[in-house]
Amino acid sequence: MVSITLSVPEEMKHEMDNFQDINWSAVARQAIKNKLAMLEKFKEFTKDSTLTEEEALEWGKQVSEKAMKKHKAR
Repeated sequence: MVSITLSVPEEMKHEMDNFQDINWSAVARQAIKNKLAMLEKFKEFTKDSTLTEEEALEWGKQVSEKAMKKHKAR
């Protein structure tokens, strides 16, 4: 197994120190594993897409604006 260095804010480190029985390396490994699995699914899902990044960003912006208007209307 290889080692990596992970930087966290000082306050987070103090909070982590309150839970010394937790294997923080295992927590980080699992979080990375979950993120990689999600990215692989996303990659598979979008592999045949012809949508450009710019189009995706514009659609995301439009969806966010509509969601905000709907939320404010409540």
